[in-house]
Amino acid sequence: MTPPQKRQVTLAKAKLKSHTVFRMNILFFSIFLLFSLLILRLGYLQIVKGEDFARALARTEEVPVNTSVPRGRIFDSEGRVQVDNQPVNAITYTAMQTTKRDEMLEVAEELAKLIEKETNKVTLRDKQDYYIMLNNEAATEKVTDEERQAIDNEDITQKEKQQKLDALIREKITEKELNSLSKEQLEVLAIFREMTSGYAMSPQIIKNKNVTDEEFARVSERLTDPKLKGVNTITDWERVKSSDLTILGSTTTPEQGIPASKLTYYLARDYSRNDRVGISFLEQQYEEVLQGQKSVVKNITDGRGRVIDTVPVDEGEPGKDLVLSIDTELQTSIENIVEDQLRELKAGPNSQLVRDAYLVMMDPKTGEVLSMVGKQIGKDENGKTVVNDHSFGAITAAYPTGSVVKGATLLTGYSQDAIELNQVMIDEPLQLAGGLIKRSLFNQGLFNRVPISDTQALEVSSNVYMFKVALAISGNTYQFKRGFSVDPEDYSTIRNSFAQFGLGIPTGIDLPNEGKGFMGRFIKTEPGTFLDLAIGQYDTYTPMQLAQYISTIANDGYRMEPHIVKEIRQASHDGKTLGPVQTVVKPKVLNRINNTQAEIDQVKKGMRLVYTGNRGSARSYFGDTDYTAAGKTGTAEIHYYDDPESPFYNTASINTAHVGFAPYEDPQIAYAVLIPYITTNSKAVPGTTHKIARAAVDKYFELNAKTNEESPSTIKAPYKNKKDEQE
Repeated sequence: MTPPQKRQVTLAKAKLKSHTVFRMNILFFSIFLLFSLLILRLGYLQIVKGEDFARALARTEEVPVNTSVPRGRIFDSEGRVQVDNQPVNAITYTAMQTTKRDEMLEVAEELAKLIEKETNKVTLRDKQDYYIMLNNEAATEKVTDEERQAIDNEDITQKEKQQKLDALIREKITEKELNSLSKEQLEVLAIFREMTSGYAMSPQIIKNKNVTDEEFARVSERLTDPKLKGVNTITDWERVKSSDLTILGSTTTPEQGIPASKLTYYLARDYSRNDRVGISFLEQQYEEVLQGQKSVVKNITDGRGRVIDTVPVDEGEPGKDLVLSIDTELQTSIENIVEDQLRELKAGPNSQLVRDAYLVMMDPKTGEVLSMVGKQIGKDENGKTVVNDHSFGAITAAYPTGSVVKGATLLTGYSQDAIELNQVMIDEPLQLAGGLIKRSLFNQGLFNRVPISDTQALEVSSNVYMFKVALAISGNTYQFKRGFSVDPEDYSTIRNSFAQFGLGIPTGIDLPNEGKGFMGRFIKTEPGTFLDLAIGQYDTYTPMQLAQYISTIANDGYRMEPHIVKEIRQASHDGKTLGPVQTVVKPKVLNRINNTQAEIDQVKKGMRLVYTGNRGSARSYFGDTDYTAAGKTGTAEIHYYDDPESPFYNTASINTAHVGFAPYEDPQIAYAVLIPYITTNSKAVPGTTHKIARAAVDKYFELNAKTNEESPSTIKAPYKNKKDEQE
């Protein structure tokens, strides 16, 4: 008989064995079911869905690719090309969506055998990354296990850990190792970096400068070679100018592409990163017009991303052309006048601060800018004195301009009922509280009292007449050795009135970054600055603002928006003749000043006396013209604060300005000339500003008469040669 304890052990083993067999049966049955399901699934995919997957694999995908088109050209008013596109041979590379970096490197190595590529743009980072690609194992081993462990222990993301590791590897690559890269390898690297600078399916320019005929031919012959997959030869273009006029603007190069500050803006408008865009003046202002519409092709790819065909979708169109209001013959002539006078001025005495000179000429009835000149003295790389174009200074450089604004002061006085037409006031040195004396240049005697009318005040450039107008505007009257008080609202009254002429506000010209000048602060304890404001000695104005101001008076009070572009045309079909007109820039009236025609005519009469009156400040320059004209001269006493490091910092100096219009009866032109810091001797101010004005107006009428004689049907009616009777 089996003992009870042994029987219990036997029963337990039998029970365990039966459980194990049962579990194994369940496991084998589960495996059988899984394999059955897998076989059924594979059969379903191959038999039922096989054809669908085959079709999906063969299905094509359409991927749009934008290609650049020639940029619009810029012409002067007579159809002369100012900015053009010069065709150049170029070699490009387009990466596919499935292209890998090592494949691109192989293409770069092959392409380097066919062309020469400058390596001056290769950066230290480029060299480090390239060295790692060539020596990956050796470069990776430079980082010790301890350094790797330290990075792994940091509480940062895996991506950040990899970035730190990569940066550490780069740091450990020595200068000697980088210098071991051969000239041929650097050339490959230069090509490779261009290939990787853009997006997939977007052509990247590898070389478009100095591509020789031999290079172009060698690459073209091997375009079907699998080793040069993605490489292509095209005819590209580069921007060329026939003028040094800076306001034409400039564009980026394909290497520069879109400026980082505007990357999001342009990418949202379907630009590519390496697209050329305007970055200054007209090229920037009219970017959307000049850029054109890119041609679009679709790369047909298979299910693996391989391109199997390319289909044109939209041929695109070149950028539209701009026709300017500027006649380059007139522009060049006036530039020569300004440059010659500036050189002569700089060679004279007391000219330590002389640096630049400006002239703006415009049609007062349309706002068309006929000439915009700025010249600035500088030094070339050899230290030789040169005169550079600084035409953009006509809209950015602002200075106190002196008495040229007195026409606006009189018209403000009329509109504020501070004075009446033909009102006579006494020009006398104003002796105010605290020993302050304000006087006119022509009347220096301390007790001289000269009665003058409003028109005579313009003729002799009376400061005192304008001071008394300003006092009346603010509700004050002159009292001997007594003070007066003004409020900020009084300044605003004059400034708001001046703004109607374009003084102290943007003119609206079609150029970016226009300045509006500087507005002097209200200082309650210095009411004399209010009087200075009335004679142009406090706020600052640009040459363009002065031109718009005098144009407003010449145009019977209508302020026109100045513009340099007068037409936008479709691209030329043959590259020689102008294309059809798409848009004509129409004259735009910004406002009319708050004055009657009689008041405007009164100011015109005073400005006519400036040129023809016995005491006219510009009579010696304009008194003998064969055309009628009117204008106003200005002198501002200032101090030089432009350069704190200059030995002439805080030196007293003089600005001179000149504004005018002609012909007097029916103005065709209005003009403004400004020369800052013309002299450091206030007792011997050169007449250069007035010489420039006279020579420029003479040149305009000379060229206008010549053009009328050659093609009278295409130009406005000729002016009449006549002189006024002495007024």
